[in-house]
Amino acid sequence: MHIKKAVFPVAGMGTRFLPATKASPKEMLPVVDKPLIQYAVKEAVEAGITQLIFVTNRTHGKRAIEDHFDANFELEAKLAKSGKLNLLEIVSDILPKGVSCAYIRQSDAFGLGHAVLCAKPLIQNEPFAVLLADDLIEHEHQGCLSQMMEVYNQDASSIVAVQPISSAETHLYGVVGFDGESEKLKKITHIVEKPPVEKAPSRLGVVGRYILTPAIFNCLENLELGDGEMQLTDAIQELLHHEKVLAFQFDGIRHDCGNKLGYLKATVSQALKHPELAEDFRVYLREVAAQF
Repeated sequence: MHIKKAVFPVAGMGTRFLPATKASPKEMLPVVDKPLIQYAVKEAVEAGITQLIFVTNRTHGKRAIEDHFDANFELEAKLAKSGKLNLLEIVSDILPKGVSCAYIRQSDAFGLGHAVLCAKPLIQNEPFAVLLADDLIEHEHQGCLSQMMEVYNQDASSIVAVQPISSAETHLYGVVGFDGESEKLKKITHIVEKPPVEKAPSRLGVVGRYILTPAIFNCLENLELGDGEMQLTDAIQELLHHEKVLAFQFDGIRHDCGNKLGYLKATVSQALKHPELAEDFRVYLREVAAQF
């Protein structure tokens, strides 16, 4: 079955970026000239997703996300009237035709697993993707989700994106144990959320890209809350008892924009690729580097 739906959990408070996120959602923080969430949406659309499902909360300015992906007829008319057609194209092209958005509220902050479960009424009995906007993944030729889609189209199994991590980072990630299939694709034998290094099953950590079969919903519904949260990792561990789940080591560079340093790195990297800014910005960086 072709995957058409993607879930974007965007109900977090973004406390690491206060005060910038006091009245504006973290997902709307700009990386050069696009909000963070737009990079994840673009990746999904390029992978063939046509239905975008945003799991929000009722507070914290999440309406800004909805407004961003909606049409702004007043702005578009003003740009057209003033002859700023290049800007009009940029604003009009945020979502291609044929791609729709839906919004559902996460009533309580019970974690990522609960956010995914909230999307069940809109997903129903279909496989679907999950993208965490915190992870901005750059690529040379093909986006991370597009790479995962190719694997899914051959295997029809749930897939978790992974990357190598250091021993000092295991407590920050879900970590997979696996049976080797290939260098990039492995069958997961177990998965642990944020283990200490001595209990980590490998040095492959989960990043914010998933393809999941609808069987994950039964696993989520039967989970007990741990430390007040419903962990998607725990549900995937339960899913392993029922069907195969694969770990996929993607091609690309992942920036963790959930922390300030990762966000700054992503901004610099995107600026160095920007058609209007790259050359001048590269000169500026050299000038700054020469001062240290």
